[in-house]
Amino acid sequence: MAKVVKAQVASDIEQLAASGIQVGLATLLVGDDPASHVYVGYKHKDANAVGMSSIHVELPASASQDEVFAAVDELNERQDVTGMIVQLPLPDGLDGEAAVERVLPTKDADGLHPFNLGRMILGRPGPLPATPSGVMTILDHYGIETAGKTAVVIGRSFLVGKPMALLLGAKGVDATVIQTHSRTPDLASVCATADILITAIGRPGLVDASFVKPGAVVIDVGTTRTDDGLRGDVVFEEVAEIAGAITPVPGGVGPMTRASLLTNTIGLARA
Repeated sequence: MAKVVKAQVASDIEQLAASGIQVGLATLLVGDDPASHVYVGYKHKDANAVGMSSIHVELPASASQDEVFAAVDELNERQDVTGMIVQLPLPDGLDGEAAVERVLPTKDADGLHPFNLGRMILGRPGPLPATPSGVMTILDHYGIETAGKTAVVIGRSFLVGKPMALLLGAKGVDATVIQTHSRTPDLASVCATADILITAIGRPGLVDASFVKPGAVVIDVGTTRTDDGLRGDVVFEEVAEIAGAITPVPGGVGPMTRASLLTNTIGLARA
């Protein structure tokens, strides 16, 4: 699915270039977190593969909040930057949400600026949060029915859980959404009512077969780096035996998140 999206993005970039519009994706990385460096590298590899220019700015972990703001402001002013991403999380002592708010809504490739989140709630056009948008694309591409279905979301972060629940319950999607979290009593029983189960809590192996109704669609957003490599929230081998469809980690939602960043950047270039 990510390959399909990227092929469309490449075509869109050619059309925009013919109209004199250049598309550029910028990233701001603060600190030396190895996982963040890997994720940013993938984003630029994807951008280059579709003909999108990529701009990367790095700051040391010792950077102040004002230095982070100054870097965001500089990218906001650059004409070659169509969309940008502040790679989260920021190092301890820095306010990631404030840095995201500093990004101009018209350059918000992640779809996480409060202005754009507000437009999403109102059902108005604009960049959508990249991971939830990628999940919705997966459901649509594989013809998974959402209308009238029960969708359970594990997690309530502003990055994934909250916008995911809103998109699933939106008019035209029409799922009945239950949002769960760490304080939900008898979590497994609640999740076992789901026709569509989406987990984004970052607890490796949390979701076993007891969480899953036979035939349910299981989308594993949770990604945790362990000594054994990347692990999702779902015990894949066990749940795959009873699920109607399931995404793996790695190789499932991750590539679709990055594809959604490219799609958002194209949308911002056209706006």
